[in-house]
Amino acid sequence: MLAAANGGGTALTAAGVKKALDPLVGSAALGNKVHVRVLDVASDEVLYARNADTMTTPASTTKLLTAAAVLSARGPAFRLSTRAVAGSAPGEVVLVGGGDPSLSVGAKGQFPGAARLDQLAAQVKKALGAVKPTKVTIDTSLFSGPETATGWDPSDISPGGQVSRIQSLMTNAGRIKPVHNEFGGDPRYPDPAIAAGKAFAKQLGVSASTVKRGKAPAAGQQLGVVQSPPMVQLTDWMLEQSDNTMADVLGRQVALAAGQPATFDGATDAIVKKMDDLGLPGEEADLYDASGLSRNNGISPTMLTSLLSLAASGQQPALSSVFGGLPVAGWSGTMTKRFVAPKTNQIGQGVVRAKTGTLSGVNTMAGVVTTQDGRLLVFAIMASGSGNAVTARAALDRVPARLVTCGC
Repeated sequence: MLAAANGGGTALTAAGVKKALDPLVGSAALGNKVHVRVLDVASDEVLYARNADTMTTPASTTKLLTAAAVLSARGPAFRLSTRAVAGSAPGEVVLVGGGDPSLSVGAKGQFPGAARLDQLAAQVKKALGAVKPTKVTIDTSLFSGPETATGWDPSDISPGGQVSRIQSLMTNAGRIKPVHNEFGGDPRYPDPAIAAGKAFAKQLGVSASTVKRGKAPAAGQQLGVVQSPPMVQLTDWMLEQSDNTMADVLGRQVALAAGQPATFDGATDAIVKKMDDLGLPGEEADLYDASGLSRNNGISPTMLTSLLSLAASGQQPALSSVFGGLPVAGWSGTMTKRFVAPKTNQIGQGVVRAKTGTLSGVNTMAGVVTTQDGRLLVFAIMASGSGNAVTARAALDRVPARLVTCGC
């Protein structure tokens, strides 16, 4: 639960916060480039700012913009459909990708409540009756353009584990096995759509060698459909586990909702445009992907804190859903092992909720913190140039931890 954003608790002063944070923000452990902003949600007062309006590498805090944009564009209850339709040849089944990254092969999938290919196959068999399936065609035409983004490190792309090729048909966000590791270790298929098609063919009793790419006939009979969990559950997972593939697939939904091509450029342009539409400083976001893996991305602390403040205000109900996915310090997702050391950081456990971001030499965090006096603050800390990720993260954690007890 978030503290009320109506001004409860003793307000902090900008002078007091500056005195408390300056030594922490100046820590050499953070690196040579630090951007920070702290904002009181109720009063809309900026309590601390350093390089706050300057864009810098956001890493996975980019996902905050993606989550807000897709929740605003599609709504928290929106579901993604994977369909099967009859092809033009007798017995041909066309599997049509609807951009659902959570799709599962069977009961043991990565994502709770995911749509399942085995259930879709059962629908197809029932619809076909006496007609025997003979081949599977996969239709991935919903998405277009490059499958990898400008600024991605080649070592992060499948089969490495940080992200898969972005296609409109995949199972378990492209993973070969339904496991997740924040720092990789969950290899992805080199061609997620073909892998999904082969799994579906097996369930239909069709040889994997028949699986080819193609397009569904315009008037093809629908043989079955399965739907993803609600969008809010997908964004929850994306934020809590920092799932890069999920983020870049959902970014395509923002493009589609805006009538733009479902490409990296279409997605990033639509996300920034959505920020503008929400009254946020879209000019302080320059995106090349929707996940934050691209080192070419730039976002300012002002953009991040303005977004979080708007979400906390209740003025845009769909955006409130962002907070359900934010990891809790010392408790969930990518924050499970944060705010542990030094001991003074542990005060942040349970009261800091934030999206973290990590690339080589880059450490970021943006979220909300409730002070001991019950005041709700939003913050963004973006640091680069550190040579040691462990000490940099601990130094980063010190900032919101200090805000908890500041009383300044």
